[in-house]
Amino acid sequence: MYALAVRIASVVHPKARLFVSGRKGLLKHIRYSLINERRPRIWMHCASLGEFEQGRPLLEDMRRKYPHYAFVLTFFSPSGYEARKDYTGADYIFYLPLDGPYNAARFLKFVQPHMAIFVKYELWYFYLSRLVAGNVPTILISAIFRRDQPFFKWYGALHRRMLNSFSHIFVQNQESIQLLQKMGIVDVALAGDTRFDRVTEAAQATVSLPVAQNFCKGAKILVAGSTWPDDEDFLQKLMQLLPAQWKLILVPHEVDEVHVQNIEQKFEGICIKWSSWQEHSAARVLIVDKIGLLLQLYSYADVAWIGGAFNTDGVHNVLEAAVWGRPVAFGPVYDKFLEAKELIAAGGAVCVTTPEAFKHQLLGWKKDQYSYAYACKASRDYVLSKAGATKLIIDHFVAKKLLSVS
Repeated sequence: MYALAVRIASVVHPKARLFVSGRKGLLKHIRYSLINERRPRIWMHCASLGEFEQGRPLLEDMRRKYPHYAFVLTFFSPSGYEARKDYTGADYIFYLPLDGPYNAARFLKFVQPHMAIFVKYELWYFYLSRLVAGNVPTILISAIFRRDQPFFKWYGALHRRMLNSFSHIFVQNQESIQLLQKMGIVDVALAGDTRFDRVTEAAQATVSLPVAQNFCKGAKILVAGSTWPDDEDFLQKLMQLLPAQWKLILVPHEVDEVHVQNIEQKFEGICIKWSSWQEHSAARVLIVDKIGLLLQLYSYADVAWIGGAFNTDGVHNVLEAAVWGRPVAFGPVYDKFLEAKELIAAGGAVCVTTPEAFKHQLLGWKKDQYSYAYACKASRDYVLSKAGATKLIIDHFVAKKLLSVS
């Protein structure tokens, strides 16, 4: 039913079209890509780009320490695969064939994983069943559980069965351990979130961005990352309220042509696109119509706005901004995101719901430098205090003898 729905949607929706076209001849492609590979394989699966960033520190650390393994990376979503299909940190990168008895059997026959690693939530019944039947160590990392999830409901028998397929589950908080143990799952450990390792490592590799440097000269900078239309409406009103010395670097979650054009219309007369940058532009808003720059762009911010928290799915990654020691702000939908709640509690983030309230906060930070410095330090200290999940997971693999040294 899902496959049929995506095929129908692919007629008019570009992302659905990529989902369908990317899976044409996929099993054959996987088979012949791996046919001459003699190394034992480790398979990591990520739903999309966000989960990839969580799994990335573990993948890269394992590849450095265990180069005699071949690493296979799969994505379910086009937004993950298309953005990282040329990533050099894995030996093979594929879309994941849709879950089903045939696809799961063929995929696992071709990949023959020595170990399978799933990131956060991405659970597929037939893949997990086949992995269990084949006695393949199957690990879930960076997971976080809440009482309102299907695993803990009366109708969640299938979800619980999938969780029981894992050899070990690494979770982000103690509450997750308690929920799983009540369900009878004991092979669980508190490791934290591997995204903390990812952002701390990435922030050490600073990259010069001349366009951003020129745009930011002499101005107070708000960097808004992973924005959706509701965020952009909010920011458009905000820029009308802020003094002229404030500039906005806007990095939309989707950079397709239609979305970028809509943003240009909202900021008409005061914006310029990254791809059209002119050194002496007087624009107050820089629209970044290129992917892969957000984490480094946060380093130019005086304050960061994180998008998504006006939508039901909730706020996007707050850590990429906080690691630079920047105060973070976002909208009201963040209750499902532990790091957002903890960052507010630490004093490094605020929730604001109106442009007027955000203006008051920004100008307050500018006036009270002690308060601003405290928020900056709180952000960075929070991220640094949470690093180390990758090492804990690899130490477990070594202790359980899941990895060989040669």
